[in-house]
Amino acid sequence: MKQIINMDGDCKESSIVLKGAPPAPPPLPGPTTSNSQKGLAMNGSPLRGYSCVSTNVANDLCERLFDSGYRADVTINTDNDSTIYAHANILGMASPVMRGILKQSKRHGRRRSIKIHGVPQDAVRVFIRFLYSSCYEKTDMEDYVLHLLVLSHVFVVPQLKRECEQQLEQGLLTTENVVDIFQLSLLCNAPRLSLICHRMILKNFVTVSISEGWKVMKQSHPMLEKELLESMIDEDNRQKERIRKLDERKIYLQLYEAMEALIHICREGCRTIGPHDKDFKENQAPCSYTACKGLELLVRHFASCKLRVPGKCIHCKRMWKLLELHSRLCADSNVCRVPLCRNFKDKMKKQSKKDAIKWKILVKKILRTKSIGGAPFFSWAISAFHNN
Repeated sequence: MKQIINMDGDCKESSIVLKGAPPAPPPLPGPTTSNSQKGLAMNGSPLRGYSCVSTNVANDLCERLFDSGYRADVTINTDNDSTIYAHANILGMASPVMRGILKQSKRHGRRRSIKIHGVPQDAVRVFIRFLYSSCYEKTDMEDYVLHLLVLSHVFVVPQLKRECEQQLEQGLLTTENVVDIFQLSLLCNAPRLSLICHRMILKNFVTVSISEGWKVMKQSHPMLEKELLESMIDEDNRQKERIRKLDERKIYLQLYEAMEALIHICREGCRTIGPHDKDFKENQAPCSYTACKGLELLVRHFASCKLRVPGKCIHCKRMWKLLELHSRLCADSNVCRVPLCRNFKDKMKKQSKKDAIKWKILVKKILRTKSIGGAPFFSWAISAFHNN
């Protein structure tokens, strides 16, 4: 290469001789390091081709844009002649209803205008702020949750609507406001919230029925009050039916346990009572059958009672019924050691159809209450139950 520049600015030719191969070029710059890997994360899912510093920064920018009203092109007029400045692009992207209103609205100078009346001005400001940053203050949500629920439904902002429903479900719902929220949930198409409110009203009906919200609903929506009263009556009837079935099941379970204890006493013996060939030992282990103690006393009374004829003694009558019930569950009366089992089997053949149906129903209910498929002395009754 032949060129040299002196200090006086004159160019002079010179020669530079390169010996050997030219030097290797410097390496290409490596991948840049950053605080985050390549990809923008939104709700925990990376977006390919972007890098993200922090979502808080973006939220702060949106908050500042809303607070400052920089180059705002929309005015939102609220009650008390208050004005909130906003940006059409952000409102239109956050709410399809807002987008439609802005398309139809006329310009007043450089700005379009939207009117939102019937809601406190502060609630509208919290709502518009949420459209910018998807954030809210906890105290604002507590103060304006009902207004925000209505605004989110009217302007179709599902994210805010879900948040309002969740906050109400998690603690903002009380017996004082449940009636108002129930009516709003019906108007705002919030089925889960309306169901929770309905359950709360039924559960706390006495307290809710004297609240101010109930009194207002009684005057403005008498049909809704009538429906709630009817549902309260239905719920009360269902509760009584549940209690009746539980009590009924408890009785059938006790009868089953009595049948087990009767077989146990007549086959194996228990403590001081049992078959004549049973050799009783001292210091026996406690009996595992819960009904055994009561049945043991009943059997001793039955054996010594002088009014043992059916109908004369109430205790003996109970024992007769237990013996007859056992005979209807017994698989083979020829080998059964329960007293009078075969006699009752023979009596069943001469029984009237009405009595037979009554006993059959009782046996079915006992078998439904307790699964006793492993008991050999009940196998006949189980097979008859399944066949019918």
